[in-house]
Amino acid sequence: MNLINRIRQFRAIRPVYEEELNDRVRSIAVIMDGNGRWAKRRRLPVAAGHRAGTRALRRTVEASIDLGVESVCMYAFSTENWSRPPEEIEALMEIFVESIDKEMPELVRQGVRTRFVGRRDRAPTRLAAKITELEKATSGLDRLDLWIAYDYGGRADIVQAARRLVEECIDPLDIDENAIAARLYASEMPDPDLLIRTSGEERLSNFLLWQLAYTELVFLDVLWPDFGRRELSRALDEYARRRRRFGGR
Repeated sequence: MNLINRIRQFRAIRPVYEEELNDRVRSIAVIMDGNGRWAKRRRLPVAAGHRAGTRALRRTVEASIDLGVESVCMYAFSTENWSRPPEEIEALMEIFVESIDKEMPELVRQGVRTRFVGRRDRAPTRLAAKITELEKATSGLDRLDLWIAYDYGGRADIVQAARRLVEECIDPLDIDENAIAARLYASEMPDPDLLIRTSGEERLSNFLLWQLAYTELVFLDVLWPDFGRRELSRALDEYARRRRRFGGR
């Protein structure tokens, strides 16, 4: 059975106890998709969907702590998202600031360390300051590592790593996978065991292209603002049923 069919049928498979999952899933990545459609269905502004999405992010991180996940990477804003209408981008930048002020303090209290992955030079001044402040404030926390992919693109990540190799005058014979991985935006971030994408879309959208080489993929129909502990548990259940071979037998 191919991967997509397995994903579509996983609801009918026998549940797996959460205790079984804690030893298997350490790192997850999430493409938070569906904020706009969620708002449209409710005849609300798109910004309302994005705000609901920030609450889903907090719920998911809290559920991840309970389920024994150690690292979570959230795709918040891609390099391609700059092509959206200016008014939506402006609202998004404000919502990012709001979410740091409103949603993150409780995660800080629970011991979540937050770091941002991607470019910083295009962030509005106020947001850039909030990002730096949050990273410094949580640098000593270690209950869960939260990575926020902001102004991030998987291809851009690999390109900037290649540029660093050239700038450092690395001998071509010394360039291997480890050399490239060490120069990615977040070289210390573990490769995800599991990628979850919401809203029913089934593509990577230029997210963590290097890091997802052997990651298991789960696509869910739920829109991101409706995502929570139940949906996360279902995705972890599906992961637990699979056998990762990493190219072997």
